[in-house]
Amino acid sequence: MRKTILEKKLQRLLDKQNKLAARAQASTEVAEVRSINDQLESINDEIMDIQDEIEAIEEEERQAELELESRSVPVNARPQNTQILGAFGQQTNATQKRENTDPYATMEYRMAFKRFVQTGEKIPANLIQRDNMAANTSQLGATIPTTVLNEFINEVRLVYGQLYDKVRKLNIKGGVKVPIAELQATFKWVTETTVAPREDGGKIDEYVEFSYNMAEIRISQTLLSSIVTLDIFEREIVKVMVIAYKRAMDLAIMKGTGNGQPLGILNDPRITNVVEMTEADFDNWVQWKKKFFAKLPLGYRAGEFVFPLATIDAHLETMRDNNNNPIYREAAGLEVNDGDATNPNGRFFGRAVSIVEPDVITDFDTASAGDVVGVFWQPEEYAINTQAQFGMKRWLDEDRNEWVNKMLTIVDGKVLNPKGIWIIKKKGN
Repeated sequence: MRKTILEKKLQRLLDKQNKLAARAQASTEVAEVRSINDQLESINDEIMDIQDEIEAIEEEERQAELELESRSVPVNARPQNTQILGAFGQQTNATQKRENTDPYATMEYRMAFKRFVQTGEKIPANLIQRDNMAANTSQLGATIPTTVLNEFINEVRLVYGQLYDKVRKLNIKGGVKVPIAELQATFKWVTETTVAPREDGGKIDEYVEFSYNMAEIRISQTLLSSIVTLDIFEREIVKVMVIAYKRAMDLAIMKGTGNGQPLGILNDPRITNVVEMTEADFDNWVQWKKKFFAKLPLGYRAGEFVFPLATIDAHLETMRDNNNNPIYREAAGLEVNDGDATNPNGRFFGRAVSIVEPDVITDFDTASAGDVVGVFWQPEEYAINTQAQFGMKRWLDEDRNEWVNKMLTIVDGKVLNPKGIWIIKKKGN
């Protein structure tokens, strides 16, 4: 009963908060905006108090359920292997108290993080400095809870067909030069009396060095402050992070400048494999065989293509014979799945195709002579390096009189082996 009353009161406050926020957005009077912001701060405090009370009630309900379950253990139960077993040796739902050694995974820290995002309330030091684990707030701000981060990583891995999902993931300390040979495996035959000779270390440029590049995801305060429960709050953060992070990573993998961000394939000077094709060549399966596949070394023929959908629609799917009959299926084996926004992919000459937006690769018809219109690559030869840790900082937008939350991470990316990557450019007729 108490919880229901609080939820109704909370909904009234949220409705009032939304109306005031809309008034502030529409107002052009500075004095009125400041007055509304003062009211919003007061309402936010009330909302946080009610949310805390609701969550306390829910926690009491969970504890009551656990107590009820523990009382349901059969009277003839006996301890065995530190687990409570009933008369037939079946494990019951008895609770086990375990110490949580990850300070960022505790309920207390998750609740404190939620309050930090919504109101700016500082996270208590005792929640971020347990077991001599120092808080990483100097660069990333308040560390995002482990539960949120784990769910974010899982969501990123679930989406198939994105460039980021296919590349190699590393966790190497920034600023360290790592020989590429150490990131790749080799095989040599040996006998009982001989061993594989040590290979020459190679030239000085045969290493990769990952930098400390700061990336950010911005989230509006109005979105996060209106979320009531902790579970929904954490799920909403994950959703926003995934959408922004994956798009940014796909752009960086292909077009990153290397200046404060990953070095993308199209800007890597080590990639010198280039094939130029006119429109007539691009639309002709015979020219694909002669000008592209005939030049591919045997060891790199199992790569994948990256094309924008408009290029596939307007050119690859319009391949035809002299009688204007379509032949793209028979000649090029082209199959395209563009009906699923989370899984756009296909096959072209037996190779996988990742379909991307034109901001990643320009489509053929809008490209100028010399522009890149497609890429053939070995995804495992591009590496993203990150320590998979995110933080959050808040700042006040003085122009709009609102708080903005920035999620920060440190990430870099580079091509490990440029030999298996081919750039396809448009050639003037």
